[in-house]
Amino acid sequence: MSRRILLANGPNLNLLGTREPEVYGTATLADVERITAETAAEFNFEVRAVQSNHEGVLIDAIHAAREDCAAIVINPGGLTHTSVVLRDALTGVSLPFAEVHISDVYAREEFRHHSYLHDVAAVRVIGRGVDGYADAVRELVAHL
Repeated sequence: MSRRILLANGPNLNLLGTREPEVYGTATLADVERITAETAAEFNFEVRAVQSNHEGVLIDAIHAAREDCAAIVINPGGLTHTSVVLRDALTGVSLPFAEVHISDVYAREEFRHHSYLHDVAAVRVIGRGVDGYADAVRELVAHL
């Protein structure tokens, strides 16, 4: 089994730390990547991180993960609520994945309550801030 996890962050997550800090906090994407890598290292896993505002880049990264990753941690951002093709990519590579959301999407606008990934994710972590990424790694490794 590979000892690598793909960390994929979707649109607008590059703005963490400055985008709506009252919703997402002040931690940056670099903080998220560090937290995820440090937690994965506790279990002798390494992390390959990608963030993109472009759906196709994320899909390409998911496809590539099939070659050398054991699992995926993904915060798809707004693509959660809109992207059937992202769901198809995740199910198509047959890797267990954790769906992560920094904010509690169920306490926000109605359109954020629907996830195209919820029923196919091995793990879901919602509303735990950036610490949710560490929780996702722990739960995903236990799933493996």
